[in-house]
Amino acid sequence: MRLGMRIFLVYFLFVGLAGYFLLSTVREQIRPVVRQSSEETLVDTANLLAEILHDDLKAGTLAQGRLPALLKAYGLRSPGAQIWGLGKDQVSHRIYVTDAHGVVLLDSSGEAVGKDYSRWNDVYLTLRGQYGARSTRSIEGDESSSVMHVAAPILDDGQIIGVVTVAKPNQSLQPYIDRSERHLFTLGLALIGLGLLVGAMLSWWLARSLRRLTRYAQTVSAGERAELPHYKGGELAQLAHAVARMRTELEGKAYVERYVHTLTHELKSPLAAIRGAAELLQGDMPAAQRARFASNIEGESERLQQMIERLLDLARVEQMQRLDDEQSITLASLLEALLAAHGPRIQAAGLQVRQQVPAALKVKGDPFLLRQAVNNVLDNALDFTPAGGALLFEVVRDEAWVAVSLFNQGPAIPDYALGRVSERFYSLPRPATGRKSTGLGLNFVAEVMHLHGGELRVQNLGEGVRVSLCLPLRRLV
Repeated sequence: MRLGMRIFLVYFLFVGLAGYFLLSTVREQIRPVVRQSSEETLVDTANLLAEILHDDLKAGTLAQGRLPALLKAYGLRSPGAQIWGLGKDQVSHRIYVTDAHGVVLLDSSGEAVGKDYSRWNDVYLTLRGQYGARSTRSIEGDESSSVMHVAAPILDDGQIIGVVTVAKPNQSLQPYIDRSERHLFTLGLALIGLGLLVGAMLSWWLARSLRRLTRYAQTVSAGERAELPHYKGGELAQLAHAVARMRTELEGKAYVERYVHTLTHELKSPLAAIRGAAELLQGDMPAAQRARFASNIEGESERLQQMIERLLDLARVEQMQRLDDEQSITLASLLEALLAAHGPRIQAAGLQVRQQVPAALKVKGDPFLLRQAVNNVLDNALDFTPAGGALLFEVVRDEAWVAVSLFNQGPAIPDYALGRVSERFYSLPRPATGRKSTGLGLNFVAEVMHLHGGELRVQNLGEGVRVSLCLPLRRLV
C-alpha cells in the first residue's frame, strides 16, 4: 500500500473516531439539557402560580373563583407561535392544585379533581418541604410518552396549605431536540468531511512530494539528466538537497572513472602514431619522407588537441542538470554568423549554401551551447559535402516540434551506422581524407538538445543527409 494511502487511512480513522465520539457525546447531552431548561422554567411557573393561588386556597374559594374558567380557557388557546422555525399551535402545560393532604382540588384537564395524589413524588415531596418533581410515562413502556411534573408549595405563614403542580409532556420538546440533533449531525458530517478532505489533500501533497524526489533519484540512478525538485523549506527541502549532494559525490566519482578509461583508450592510437613517427625521425631518411612523418606528428597532435577540447565541452554539458543561461536567440542571425565564420572553407569548395530560416524566428535557450551545437552540425556537413555540392538550412515545424535542419548533398550514411552517429567516439571516414574525426561532435549536439528538452535526428534524404535539431514548441518566443 502506498504511503499516501496509509497516511490518509490513519487520518481517516482518527478523524472518524474523534468525530463519532464527539457527535455521540454531544447528542447524548442534547436531550437532558433541553429537559433541564424546561424543568427550570416549570419551577418558575409553579412558584408564580403558588403565590397567585394563595388567597383563593386559604379562603376555600378555589373552585368557585375565576381560576377554573381561566385554566379551561388557557387549555383551549392556540398560540400560533413560530419558535426558531417550528410552529406551536396548542398549549402543553397541565396545572393541578392539591390541598395539604394531597387531594386534588383543581385540574386544568378536569380529570383528577377529588383524587388522592399524595403518593406522587411531586406532591409527596413538596408536602414534606422538599423539592417535588417527577417524570411519569403516560403509556407504559413508551419513553416518548413521559410527562415532567414540577410542584411548588402554597405557603401561609410558613405552613404548607397546598401544592400546585405544573406538568409538561416531554413529547412537546421532542421537535426541538430532533431539530438540534439533525443540525448537529449535518454539521458534524460536514466537519468530518472537511477534515477528511484536508487529510486527503495533505496525504496527496506529501505523497506527491516524495514521488517527485523518488523519480529524481530513479532518473539519476539510470544515468539520465534530471532537475532537482524544488521544495519551500522544511524537511523535504533538506532531504532533496541531501540526495542531490549524494548524487554529486557518487556521480562525480563514477564519471571521472568512466572518462579516464575512455580517454585512455582513445589516446592510444594517436600517441602510438606520434611515437612511431618520432622513432623513425631519429634515423637517416630522405627529406621528403622526414617531412611526411613530421606532418603525421603534427596531424596527430592536432587530433589530440581537438579530442581534449571536445571532451571538456562534452563533460561540461553532461554534468549540467538544467540550463543556466536562457536567452532569446534569433536563429537566422546565429546561422549567418556561423556561415560567415566558415566562409573561406565554403568558398574554397565551391559549395552552394541556402539559408531559408525566417529572420523573425526566435527560440529560448543557451546561446553558447546552441551555437556550438549548430557549428558542430555544420562542420560535420562540410566534411561530407563534395566540391560544388549544396547545403540548405531550413525550419520544419509540426504539432510538437520546431526543427532547424541542415541538408547536405553527399554520400548516404550506411544503414549500420545511421543509429550510431551520435554515439561517443563513433565516427565515419571523411571522403576527402579517409580519416575519422574525434566522434564527439554529434554526441555533444545530442546532449545539448536533450538539455533543451529536444532531440537530434539524422536521416538519409534523397541525394544527401539531413540533420535536424528539434526543439519543443514551448521554446518558441
